Amino acid sequence: MALAKIDPIYCDYNATAPLRPQSKDAMVMAMEIGANPSSVHRLGRSARSCLEEAREIVASAIGACREDLTFTSGGTEANAAILNGVRLQEPLLMPIVCGFEHDAVLAQLPDAISAQVTSDGQIDLVWLEDLLKNWPHEGRSPFLSLMLANNETGVIQPVEAAANLIHAADGLIHCDAVQGLGKMPVSVLDGELDYVTLSGHKVGGPAGIGAFYIRAGAPFKATLLGGGQEMGLRSGTQNLIGAAGFGAAVDAALNEEAKLVTLASKRDNMEARLKSVANVTVFGENVPRLPNTSCVSVEGLRAETQVMAMDLEGVAVSSGSACSSGKVKQSHVLASMGVPDELALGAIRFSFGWATIDEDFERASDAWIRAAQRKGVISNTLNKENA
Repeated sequence: MALAKIDPIYCDYNATAPLRPQSKDAMVMAMEIGANPSSVHRLGRSARSCLEEAREIVASAIGACREDLTFTSGGTEANAAILNGVRLQEPLLMPIVCGFEHDAVLAQLPDAISAQVTSDGQIDLVWLEDLLKNWPHEGRSPFLSLMLANNETGVIQPVEAAANLIHAADGLIHCDAVQGLGKMPVSVLDGELDYVTLSGHKVGGPAGIGAFYIRAGAPFKATLLGGGQEMGLRSGTQNLIGAAGFGAAVDAALNEEAKLVTLASKRDNMEARLKSVANVTVFGENVPRLPNTSCVSVEGLRAETQVMAMDLEGVAVSSGSACSSGKVKQSHVLASMGVPDELALGAIRFSFGWATIDEDFERASDAWIRAAQRKGVISNTLNKENA
């Protein structure tokens, strides 16, 4: 007997958002140009025009000037370029980083001061202010790398307040805004950010394209050398097709503020439903979060079990834990928040986006409830409202 076809429900936008149709159309148009943006002939100039139009869109979206934005191969390269390029120019900087940062940041700063994190998943500003007032590294200036919004919990960081503290101490600040772009306002003017990094595929553009912003006059030395493209800040033939798709995706996302409000409301209703049937913990629920993100856990139900059970029902979610060499380890994000191992090992993330419809929230919560019932975490005799 053939199995019934299941229409998939995609709840993993924080990993990669589906490609927007506007982005696909822009990429096709860029493909048809078929020239190198560095070439001086007519087709090369057409390619250059397409590239600069995309640069203008992405830069404007964060309140930046076009000439201050550099395209890269993605968010990981953008973070590496900034974190290494700044310290290459200013070797005496002392980095500060929170344990919840993305691995693309943590891997670049193994010698950083580990910032204190609140139980809600935000940098502890009281701790930061005290550190800067009693700065123990004479002759070295602080260099804070602080993400705008967390990829696992959706928790939004007090970036502007942190930037003001850092600048008052004659330091510099980098903001990884990869998860924030397209899901909340992003502005380099909030606290006069020195560096910002972005990625295309989180906002509905293609993978393989990202960007970094450098405030005019901020120290930086290019780490990828060669042909001198991107104003000498990142050599290598530009990914014209990716940039065109990135720009189109950002342009589309800027017109979706009403959609974001709806996502937050539906997300909150979904969480309330889960909490009504089980002892569910919602991480970061007491502080501002991205409107599309929900990271939840219940003791006694492992994350990998939930992910597999929901996948069988056509619902794609991510685990808050990672599998490595056959072993499950706690999310470093939740560990930084002081979440107990047993609770952290059950954490899964729902993340929604531009193609999400109302029914997705109900089907996702239905699938989770059935998985919890099968494992005995909640009763099989739910009332009709929650069944």
